[in-house]
Amino acid sequence: MNGSHIRLHLRRLAFAAVVAVAAVGVAAGPASAHAEVTASDPRALAENVTLSFTSEAESDTAGIAELRVVLPKGIAPDAVTLKDAPKEWKLTATPDGYAIGGPALATGTDAAYSITVRQLPDEKSLAFKTLETYGDGQISRWIEVPTSGEKVDNPAPLLELKAAAPGAKPIVPSPSPSPDPSIVPSAQVSEATPPAPVGATSAEEAGSSTGSVVGVAAAVLLLGAAGAFWWVRRNRSGA
Repeated sequence: MNGSHIRLHLRRLAFAAVVAVAAVGVAAGPASAHAEVTASDPRALAENVTLSFTSEAESDTAGIAELRVVLPKGIAPDAVTLKDAPKEWKLTATPDGYAIGGPALATGTDAAYSITVRQLPDEKSLAFKTLETYGDGQISRWIEVPTSGEKVDNPAPLLELKAAAPGAKPIVPSPSPSPDPSIVPSAQVSEATPPAPVGATSAEEAGSSTGSVVGVAAAVLLLGAAGAFWWVRRNRSGA
């Protein structure tokens, strides 16, 4: 094997390794938002606002059966009514928000529903921490709220609000939701969240597992490239 062929072979190996490592890195990056919220009137102190939520299905083995939402400060559970939801799904108030669910949706089907809120609070943004429960007991936790523009792995649905309309005032305030002391809170949730069923895999655990797999894959790719380089050099020196 002459020098030009060796250099060409090494360049191809290096390019393949870089592409593979880059692809692995993309797969290991922070997840995009899988639970989202939009509003019919996204303004502070707006009244009778329709909030529409979408939770993307991620499981390959089961459908979404329930969504539990922790309401942000300023919206009480009794200020929320159900407007639209999948067939046979019902909304139930909880101490810190609400749960909506029913028969599990078909595997791969996104969960979309809407609620009406009596009045939005006078805030710049609202986070609706959401727990998705699948028919097989698996729970995905979209509960992280980014600060200072940082990216998070499991972002909560976030609604940005415009300034209140001129003359807008708070209506008779409802008490803010309070956590249920009988429920053990998650390490990343200041409000209460239900404990995951035995055998359920949380989004945080899944992310940790993915990180380990990515690390091993990257190491194998780099070792393979190094071995190929050594083999080519050895053949060249023996030629």
